[in-house]
Amino acid sequence: MKALGRAAALVAAGATLAGCAGGPGGGGSGDKISDGKVVLAVLNDQSAVYADLSGKSSVTAVQMAVEDYKAKYGDKAVVKDVEVVSADHQNKPEVANSKAQELYDRQKADVILDVPSSAAALAVAGVAKSKKKIYMNIGAATTELEGAQCNKYTFHYGYNTYMLAHGTGDTVTKDGSKNWYIVYPDYAFGQDMQKNFTAAVTGAGGKVIQSDPAPFPNDNFSTFLLKAPGLDPKPQVLGAMQAGGDLVNLVKQYNEYKLRDKGVGLAVGLMFITDIHSLGPDALAGTKFTDAWYWNATPDNRAWADKFQAKANKRPSFPNAANYSAATQYLEAVQRAGTDGPDAVVKQLEGYKFEDAFAKNATIRAQDHLLLHDVSLAQVKPAGEVKEPWDYEKVLSTIPADQAFQPVSPACKL
Repeated sequence: MKALGRAAALVAAGATLAGCAGGPGGGGSGDKISDGKVVLAVLNDQSAVYADLSGKSSVTAVQMAVEDYKAKYGDKAVVKDVEVVSADHQNKPEVANSKAQELYDRQKADVILDVPSSAAALAVAGVAKSKKKIYMNIGAATTELEGAQCNKYTFHYGYNTYMLAHGTGDTVTKDGSKNWYIVYPDYAFGQDMQKNFTAAVTGAGGKVIQSDPAPFPNDNFSTFLLKAPGLDPKPQVLGAMQAGGDLVNLVKQYNEYKLRDKGVGLAVGLMFITDIHSLGPDALAGTKFTDAWYWNATPDNRAWADKFQAKANKRPSFPNAANYSAATQYLEAVQRAGTDGPDAVVKQLEGYKFEDAFAKNATIRAQDHLLLHDVSLAQVKPAGEVKEPWDYEKVLSTIPADQAFQPVSPACKL
């Protein structure tokens, strides 16, 4: 990917919240709110392989959270002004690091949201820790965010590799696909996926015949796909750990090489609705995967998705909905605290239980700042079962929050 340089400068999103002083804890937007306003910063990929699944549409989702906060509290809002800004990190950790520092220091961001790509996510966690500013990661899946690299100011919000592996890997293996060949992107996310999927597959009585790292980003997976049928023993399933544009490329080539006809099925570690939309449902029909949220799963989900579509002209992905939720819960924590002081907001977030448009049966675990919530085991519908645009998923079952995520890691020292 080519760096966008200064063209990827911070973009003010212009969401302004009018309100009066007051609210819980007293005080208002003068002495209780730093710089007289709250700044929500969305840092993500707006130009490359992860732009479609989150990108600028997640900025729209965060703006919706601001609008809903304003409508809910009106004159009783603790915050007088809320601004939304964004930046493109290009999936590069060094760019994410510098952009995070700019957002916190120059743009006066009170919270950074999203940050897909695990390497970039971990870089921003380090900045948040050093700046003592809040960071709510939505887009990255690495369990290191609530593991050895956890910190007081970082929250992991939405999903992680443990959730994905122990939903999909366990189910597919128990359904009879015992022998796996795993292909994973060679960076923090992929390495974490490979580790967790291997544990899930072996724990369910299966075996990983071989695991191979692939370049990231990548548009040519022929080396791995041609190799798969010749492995001894032949794998029953190819475990694709890619995401976004890389996953689209891999699945296209998987179908071109007709691996399913050669007895090698497909399991996808991480699937976004934008991937299915890009490929068409028949390219993935029957594929089971673990989903953090689906827009058409419940009437409440659909109601929020209708509002989102009116603004974004598309159905929301789960990162879109999770960004809305994270921004909402941050603003609610400021409201409860009566201030945007980071330590006070952290205290309000830790252990908080809630339900909203994204998260059901949700708790922000105090010990490691991981959001626990119900998730779904889903299956891609064939085109013949699709009743309307973007209606691509059949929810097979709900995985309760207390089963979907891993126990607290002893490596996490907040």
